[in-house]
Amino acid sequence: MWKPNQPAATPPAPEPARPTPPAATPAFDTRSPAAGAIPNSEQATIGKSLVVKGEVTGSESLYVDGKVEGSINLPGNRVTIGRNGQVAANISAREIVVLGKVRGNCQASDRVDIRSEGSLTGDVIAARISIEDGAFFKGGIDIRKPGAEPKTSAPAPAEAEKKEG
Repeated sequence: MWKPNQPAATPPAPEPARPTPPAATPAFDTRSPAAGAIPNSEQATIGKSLVVKGEVTGSESLYVDGKVEGSINLPGNRVTIGRNGQVAANISAREIVVLGKVRGNCQASDRVDIRSEGSLTGDVIAARISIEDGAFFKGGIDIRKPGAEPKTSAPAPAEAEKKEG
């Protein structure tokens, strides 16, 4: 019943639009093994039925759930080998996450992460490496500080002192 002394009921104001998450949101939660299988929209995906033979290069992250033979070179980006992924290639990237099978050397400027269901046969060069219980790894590990170059191109410290003086 309407009463003249009370203000009229107004419809509730529409809810303001919610902002979208920032673009810097990581593609995966690196601590959750199941989260690594869900690709993000900001990366390229090689699906289960695809086979790539040759060199893969670019400037975006890559999720491989199919087969790749050759080389993968994505400096500054993440390469994730999915549970169904089979890679016979050398991989060079900022970060490499292995959930499937990789046969080849891996060079990461940041880290290599081999998950419990992952398999890596080859040498690893990285600033950090993580190998979960149950993962398979066969190869060598070379831990390097970020931005470090191979020692073959730099003169020995004693030689550098002699040249300066």
